[in-house]
Amino acid sequence: MKTDIEPISSAAGSPPQVRTRSIGRAGDKIFLGLSRGSGIALLVIMAAIAAFLTYRAAVAISKDEANFLTTFEWNTGSSPMRFGIAVLAYGTVVSSVIAMVIAVPIAVGIALFISHYAPRRLAAPVAYVIDLLAAVPSIVYGLWGALFLVPHLTGLYTWFDDYLGWTGILSYQGGAARSLFTVGILLAIMILPIVTSVSREVFRQVPKMHEEAALALGATRWEVIRMAVLPFGRSGIISASMLGLGRALGETMAVATVLSPNFLIETSLLDPGGGTFAQNIASHFKEAGDGGRDALIASGLVLFVITLLVNGAARMIIARRKEYSGTAA
Repeated sequence: MKTDIEPISSAAGSPPQVRTRSIGRAGDKIFLGLSRGSGIALLVIMAAIAAFLTYRAAVAISKDEANFLTTFEWNTGSSPMRFGIAVLAYGTVVSSVIAMVIAVPIAVGIALFISHYAPRRLAAPVAYVIDLLAAVPSIVYGLWGALFLVPHLTGLYTWFDDYLGWTGILSYQGGAARSLFTVGILLAIMILPIVTSVSREVFRQVPKMHEEAALALGATRWEVIRMAVLPFGRSGIISASMLGLGRALGETMAVATVLSPNFLIETSLLDPGGGTFAQNIASHFKEAGDGGRDALIASGLVLFVITLLVNGAARMIIARRKEYSGTAA
């Protein structure tokens, strides 16, 4: 790196001192420009997507004779059009919450087992198999769910109805298990490798001195994990969960293959019904006319906003808690 050398006055009899000033090289300037340009390009792309969705959604909502937010109907093939997203929003949120409740604890447990409990000879194959699940196409998950998972969940649904049916939320009326609960289980399997992989890498970054200090004070392995590993990895677990939630919110083909949608909100999670934004777009886009496609784009805008809000909420949680962000003393 080129430098400018400037003399600095010194006391008599002492050797002269020099001060160096770094001059940025052309490569640094090019890299800075590319990095800045990439960030600006990302913002421009996001703004363009938002503008396109907003424009087409405004066109569709202007033709809607029903309330877009509260209507339990999707009829875009007639004139006037009547459609709403109440059922889609309910189905998307409920199935994603079920997936997160099932997947996150299991994923964190697997990550802790691989990073802190399993022998190296066992940890590597287990990690490989978990990562391999992420490479399976969603349509394969959907076919597996429709042909294997749905028939084999009937017994579980019957057990829920026998012991928890009195709650109304887990009552079962019989029939194929093509419900939001089945979708939640399938989505949990699909997001499991993402949450596990990110959490595992975060746990591996825990300073060894923290763990060794806890062990030296007489802590058990679980106490080391509870006092040193989990606090250090909370921000990573939250980030991993948000990545998994993003896939659960936007999953299309697997949900469309398993779910029997209708525009009714059922009290029980085990009864067929409901729908999701992505599944509704995939199911209706091909045969929809211009107005119907604008209506589907309007529902896509809502999903876009929900995804942004979820990620923004995650960032706020991390920023508000110093112990999550790693800035605590």
